[in-house]
Amino acid sequence: MSGDELKTLSRGELEAEILRLRGSEAAIRQREERFRTILETVDAAFAIVEVKFDAEDRPVDYRFVEANPAFERESGVNLRGKWVTEFAPDLEPFWFETYGRVAKAREPANFESYAEAFSRWFDVRAVPVGDPADRQIAIIFNNVTARREAEERLRASEALARANIERVQLALAAGAIIGTWHWDLPSDRFTVDEAFARSFGLDPAFGREGIPLAQIVATVHPDDQAGLAEAINEAVGRGGAYAHQYRVRRLDGRYYWIEANGRVDHAPDGTPLSFPGVLLDVEERRVVEQERDRAITQLRALTETLEQRVGERTAELMNAEEQLRQSQKMEAVGQLTGGLAHDFNNLLAGISGSLELMGTRIEQGRLKDVDKYMAAAQGATKRAAALTHRLLAFSRRQTLAPKGTDVNALVDGMLDLIRRTVGPSVQLETAGPTDLWPTLVDPSQLENALLNLCINGRDAMPDGGRIVIETGNRRITPQVAERQDMPAGEYLSLSVSDTGTGMPPEVVAKAFDPFFTTKPLGQGTGLGLSMIYGFVKQSGGQVRIHSNEGQGTTVTVYLPRHRGEAERDEALPEEGSPALAQAGETVLVVDDEPSVRMLVTDVLSDLGYTAVEAADGAGGLKVLQSDARIDLLVTDVGLPNGLNGRQMADAARVSRPGLKVLFITGYAESTLLTDGQMEPGMAVLTKPFAVDALASRIRDLIAN
Repeated sequence: MSGDELKTLSRGELEAEILRLRGSEAAIRQREERFRTILETVDAAFAIVEVKFDAEDRPVDYRFVEANPAFERESGVNLRGKWVTEFAPDLEPFWFETYGRVAKAREPANFESYAEAFSRWFDVRAVPVGDPADRQIAIIFNNVTARREAEERLRASEALARANIERVQLALAAGAIIGTWHWDLPSDRFTVDEAFARSFGLDPAFGREGIPLAQIVATVHPDDQAGLAEAINEAVGRGGAYAHQYRVRRLDGRYYWIEANGRVDHAPDGTPLSFPGVLLDVEERRVVEQERDRAITQLRALTETLEQRVGERTAELMNAEEQLRQSQKMEAVGQLTGGLAHDFNNLLAGISGSLELMGTRIEQGRLKDVDKYMAAAQGATKRAAALTHRLLAFSRRQTLAPKGTDVNALVDGMLDLIRRTVGPSVQLETAGPTDLWPTLVDPSQLENALLNLCINGRDAMPDGGRIVIETGNRRITPQVAERQDMPAGEYLSLSVSDTGTGMPPEVVAKAFDPFFTTKPLGQGTGLGLSMIYGFVKQSGGQVRIHSNEGQGTTVTVYLPRHRGEAERDEALPEEGSPALAQAGETVLVVDDEPSVRMLVTDVLSDLGYTAVEAADGAGGLKVLQSDARIDLLVTDVGLPNGLNGRQMADAARVSRPGLKVLFITGYAESTLLTDGQMEPGMAVLTKPFAVDALASRIRDLIAN
């Protein structure tokens, strides 16, 4: 009723209308309470859902405006007033599409679906409600997960049963199953089916009624009866599955292998109740297994003889390989000794001939020619010493004087010498970082190696070209270190690259071999690269060659990074006559080579020293342990009779702590150095040595 209509009512009519309206409101409240009571007590889940659409009118989310208590029970979560994506951001699109279709098309929907986010199956009824513009729907649903799982288990069980039935039917059709039995244990009634009875010549009717178990056992092979009885008793006692193979006599009177499979069922109190089962024909399988076992035995025997034959063949191959290695070793030794013989014979011819002519000219009084032959002999001697040093470098037995070295400075200091050596037709370039790491190396040996590499590069470019000397800091990873055959770590690299003829792989593989050279006979000893290789390996580094025919060669030297500072070169002393000995200064000379002792003793006498000689370590130690004055010990390292030079010097220093020692040696004995260093007051001079060098070293040691 409108307001204007209310104005026309009388007082009594107005009061009546008010009473009517109050009654209507009470009825509405009563209906709402009844509806809410129903929603809160009903088992079905109920909710009012508002569907959210995007700008293209596609459903993308929905919010639970209202939800009854059953909603939380059935869904497992309280979503009242929440958007579903807050709980399940990965909810299947099916739910948005279905609810959106109901809200937009205003058509109810009934369906069952699985929600991964809720891990449940739901049976859902969705209907549109309210103003279409609100896009709201009511959903009523139940959690039917238990039913769906039961149905799934039933389907699986039915599928398994069908599969079992099919397998049994196939087995029966194939003759694999002889028959079935059922043993009622409380009554001891043993019944069999028709197939079972016919297999053993029994009356099928008698088999259905029950036959004594002893009659069945009588068909079992005598050797298998005890085992069968034990297996049956064990299965009856424990219950559960039973399987046993044994031989039985069939209708034709022959024994066949069968397998009995069954199950013993117990009552709740443990009383055995029933023992059903089937008999399987395994005769053919047993025959196959026997054939298999026989084949395995034969194969095992064949394998053992095969292993023996393989072992014998392997031994033959190893023996052949060892003979090949020995042959290669002897070939390398032959190449080495042949090269040595060739070079030393040339040098000895020059020395020997010069000495003979010197003697002849002295007898003839032609002394003016002696200097020429002397110079020739000395030159040949120096070349022989250089050859020996290169051999020692290759064998990593040369005496080194390592110190912290700035390789950039070393390269800069040699550039003028290298340019003069390689000639004007070769362009020389250098490259390298200013913060190059120092390395611990013998600078003179590294200079010699660098010069050799540059000469090799020059020789590979007869028409001229370019040589690049490059330094760098290198961190060698374990993977690269394995390929380069060197320990991983930090290294300084020094590489020399040329634009020459290059080398094929087979030449690169032999490049470090001693006396291997591609140069014509008489133009190279083949010791340059082998010397570099030995020197670098002795210094803890590695050398690698990269070369392609017609594209030049790069030789890279890797030297370990030195953590200390690079040492500065000391100024060389001015040349002059060596200082003479002070009064009474005495030097002990110990060497097993008489000519060396004579040479050193004569040099000492010329300098005014008193010289005492000994031929071995025992004799020298006897002098050192006496009261005689000894200012310096000059000794070879490799001495005979069990006491080497280092051992003798160490023993002498027990009673003479300040004894000065000069070791003269042909190579660096392992006993000479301790952790790469000599003790204070010790020095080393490599044979062969110049007389001036010997005199200078003796004077320096005694003076210091």
